[in-house]
Amino acid sequence: MTSGSVSRYEPMEPPEPRAEHAPVSERSRAVALGLAVVGGPFGLHRFYTGRIQSGIWMCLTLGGMGIWYLYDVVVVAAGDFRDGDGRRVARWEVSDARIGPGTSERRVSDLEDRMLGLESQVGELAERLDFAERLLAQARERGSLPKA
Repeated sequence: MTSGSVSRYEPMEPPEPRAEHAPVSERSRAVALGLAVVGGPFGLHRFYTGRIQSGIWMCLTLGGMGIWYLYDVVVVAAGDFRDGDGRRVARWEVSDARIGPGTSERRVSDLEDRMLGLESQVGELAERLDFAERLLAQARERGSLPKA
């Protein structure tokens, strides 16, 4: 059909994704807002959220002579500020919201694996030290090294 109305035979376009379903950054909005208020002219909140290049520009222009600084304070407070990956900085809490029981268990098992690796390395170093001490003792007995 050529008219502006959609007939029941024409496929409808899927609706655009809503802003509520957009990915949310792991950065805290409270920290970003605090940094924007205190160090906004220097772009501290932009460095915190991973927007390094614009943070440098903000620092060089002293927050766009105050205009860019005030704009960012309002945008961060409203929850529409985006991090370096394009995700909204919307969470107020500082702790990582994605940490669950599975993640902490994985961290503990990773830590245990690292500890076992360190234990084996320390054991190997102890064996090498013992071997070197025995070689030095044999050399002293033969008289090729002065006694300490």
